[in-house]
Amino acid sequence: MCGIVGYIGEKSAVDILIEGLSMLEYRGYDSAGVAVYDNGALDVRKKKGRLDMLRQLLEKEPVQGTMGIGHTRWATHGAPSDENSHPHTNGAGTIAVVHNGIIENYSRLKEYLGAKGYSFRSQTDTEVLAHLIDHYYMGDLLSAVQDALRHVEGSYAICVVSKDHPGEIIAARKDSPLVLGSGQGENFVASDVPALLKHTRDVYFLEDYEVARVTREGIDIFDRYGIPVEREVFHVEWDVQAAERGGYPHFMLKEIHEEPKALQDTLSPRINAQGDLNIEGLGLEEEAVRAVRRIVIVACGTASYAGQVGKYVFEKSLRIPVEVDLASEYRYRDPVVQEGDLFLVISQSGETADTLAAMRLAKARGARILAITNVVGSTISREADAVMYTWAGPEIAVASTKAFTTQLLCIELLALHMARIRGSMEQAQWQALFAAVQAIPAKVEAMLEAEDTVKRCAHRHSNVSDAYFLGRNLDYPIAMEGSLKLKEISYIHSEAFAAGELKHGPIALIEEGTLVLAIATQKELYEKMASNIKEVKARGAHVLAMCPGDAALILDLADEVIELEDTQALLTPLISVIPAQLLAYFCSVERGYDVDKPRNLAKSVTVE
Repeated sequence: MCGIVGYIGEKSAVDILIEGLSMLEYRGYDSAGVAVYDNGALDVRKKKGRLDMLRQLLEKEPVQGTMGIGHTRWATHGAPSDENSHPHTNGAGTIAVVHNGIIENYSRLKEYLGAKGYSFRSQTDTEVLAHLIDHYYMGDLLSAVQDALRHVEGSYAICVVSKDHPGEIIAARKDSPLVLGSGQGENFVASDVPALLKHTRDVYFLEDYEVARVTREGIDIFDRYGIPVEREVFHVEWDVQAAERGGYPHFMLKEIHEEPKALQDTLSPRINAQGDLNIEGLGLEEEAVRAVRRIVIVACGTASYAGQVGKYVFEKSLRIPVEVDLASEYRYRDPVVQEGDLFLVISQSGETADTLAAMRLAKARGARILAITNVVGSTISREADAVMYTWAGPEIAVASTKAFTTQLLCIELLALHMARIRGSMEQAQWQALFAAVQAIPAKVEAMLEAEDTVKRCAHRHSNVSDAYFLGRNLDYPIAMEGSLKLKEISYIHSEAFAAGELKHGPIALIEEGTLVLAIATQKELYEKMASNIKEVKARGAHVLAMCPGDAALILDLADEVIELEDTQALLTPLISVIPAQLLAYFCSVERGYDVDKPRNLAKSVTVE
């Protein structure tokens, strides 16, 4: 969450900062600002609201200069306001700071600095950091930042500039991502790679507790003890056009339509020249796979629903127990890590703070960590023992779509790999499932042809105040994911229930005209789902079903149907989630909301 951009070179800093921040808008924010060195002083401009508000301010009050830092803020301390926006400065305005993360001990630091005579203009933790750096400043900005950070508890990615040091930007990180871009006679800092791609593809990823001095001539990285660090440059292969809308009205719709290609890109590297499954580099060879006694899956939000699908898939395929934990809760229950555990973490960004913290705890207790993530070079990918990349490409919309389906596909491939080694599936069953996996990109492509049907459904139901998703077995996690998508971008109150739980309380919510979305893909459960549909219809519900064309029991009962492509039972989540994503998208459009930047949400949640 939040966006950071820093630039030092010969070009207009403001232009590059605003351009970079616009590439990070998908991360979610409520205000924006810049600090630029101009003619012996730091000029700060910041404004509550969208980046356009800052642009308008800069047109009225322009700033010049070739060195500066910029920020888009997502509120954690203090309500969105001009005063709480970043950058924050010391009292004299000679030092400016932008910051992602949370300074957990800011109250104690603020009290300490207040006793030293410092006064504060905002309610933020970041302003405390600006004054703390000022407190330690004795003529060397790098040393002042290093000294200040020794007293900071919490997470941070920061950029610091000073009017007395117009030739350098100081950057540092702990638990929040920060990338350094290397150019010719110019260098960059950003919280994510897309902000840099128009200017350089050569980057360095800062590690925890590292501090960097960025000048026009180069980048110097130091560890927490001030010792220089050698770091290999990473060359980014993304096409910058992949992070642009390409004619679609919103990134979310573009990314839904990219799912067939993303799935094929996830699948292709795992199929060898002989057409066989080949997963290498995970350290899961025969001995390691046979030694697994339990799988523990930890994730947040949408990724946690991928994990819930994984529980069904792994248990049915491998016949070993699987636990799924919300990463935000995992650390606080003193979890038991056992010999033979495989610890699977799932994160689109590879920077999710709660997931990273859970992973570190499990690793400290002896677990072997396998990560599923989309971002090469992310913190989770670097700290895990092994990584299975989704290869989904840049996902810009806050609401995750292609990242989710490629996570599901990675889970299916991992289950196939382990099942073959463990002999937990009959050969014919394994071959049939493997063949069905290879057909999934085409099935998803065909599923997108239902877009007009889904759009009409959204037009009819976008004005509802409540919606309830029902599902059983593998359909239940997709019901939860569909409900999440609907609420996070259309702001319709939505809940998901395991259909068998209706009679244990939720059915009290059903009244005349209530919208119920029933997902039914598990053939052996059609009769059970039909009974649940009858229950809600008897109380006046309007039922929109998502099911294959052979589900006669469901088709006869539903008021409306979105017909699904047929596939193997274990793979149905990859199909049924597509109309759920489209429904949420079109409901948001119908209601006139900003699909790609839903309120109060951020793409990469890097605070706990």
